[in-house]
Amino acid sequence: MEYRHLGRTGIRVSELSLGSWISFKNQVDVNGAAEIMAAAYEAGVNFFDNAEAYARGESERVMGAALKKLGWRRGSYLITTKIYWGVHDNVNEKNTLNRKRLIEGINGSLERLQLDYVDVLYCHRPDQTTPIEETVWAMHNIIEWGKAMYWGTSMWSAAEIMEAIAVAEKHHLHKPVTEQPVYNLFERERFARGFARFYRDHGYGATTFSPLALGLLSGKYNKGIPQDSRASLQGFDWMKENATDQEKIAKVRALEPIAQELGCTVAQLSLAWCLKNPFVSTVITGASRVEQVQENMKAGEVAPKLTEDIMKRIDEVFGVKEEEEE
Repeated sequence: MEYRHLGRTGIRVSELSLGSWISFKNQVDVNGAAEIMAAAYEAGVNFFDNAEAYARGESERVMGAALKKLGWRRGSYLITTKIYWGVHDNVNEKNTLNRKRLIEGINGSLERLQLDYVDVLYCHRPDQTTPIEETVWAMHNIIEWGKAMYWGTSMWSAAEIMEAIAVAEKHHLHKPVTEQPVYNLFERERFARGFARFYRDHGYGATTFSPLALGLLSGKYNKGIPQDSRASLQGFDWMKENATDQEKIAKVRALEPIAQELGCTVAQLSLAWCLKNPFVSTVITGASRVEQVQENMKAGEVAPKLTEDIMKRIDEVFGVKEEEEE
């Protein structure tokens, strides 16, 4: 496992990491989560991602119980979580980054995770109704209190992140250090145009999610929806449209010859492609079985094989001639 600095911070994260979105609680219980996390940890993963909104807080409970069961030394791993949507349908308790919500949110997350602190706390989405000064001050205080080591953003625009940094610099507060954007072969815009310049000039870290496009880039939906897949879960009908998109599936199939040439799976190829981005600190993978973890972790061995020619061939499959980075 290779380790990369989280932006310009001194902390280093495994280039491949493990997230709990959809899988924890919905697909695996505490024992299953512990097995999956153990497999990732043994492969060198030190970064485990969560969010209060995942399974309405139950994903954090599952991870917390799994960590207690595993008994790892706290300094040997990193835990992250995110706040915005909340777990209660009540005014001031959902869809906001006000001071009350953020402080109550981190306290709730720490209780569910059974931890004294998280390593990175993200603002899960931007909030257009709360003054950015209020959000930045609250995140600064949370770090000063030792409840989080760093803070970041998720799916914010470059302009919104710049505004938060400007406020922090003006008042000498802890600045956000990392963004968690969606990033995969189908969705690249979060690193194009202004974003690429932003990562380069400001040294912002990136912990990317959905590298396999909700499983589509694993190739498992090429012949339909397997019964044990995420797209078959009750309440996740929104995933079925993505899993049955024939135009996208055709592109996934077109990757198979390239993967075979490199001696890897399409999933490993897709993850390796994400790793080639110099602005990516870690690629957050998901898994509901140990076997999936073991397969995903081999992507690091594939990345060095992605030559400029291979990268161009992959771009051709997706109709990309040249990425705009200005």
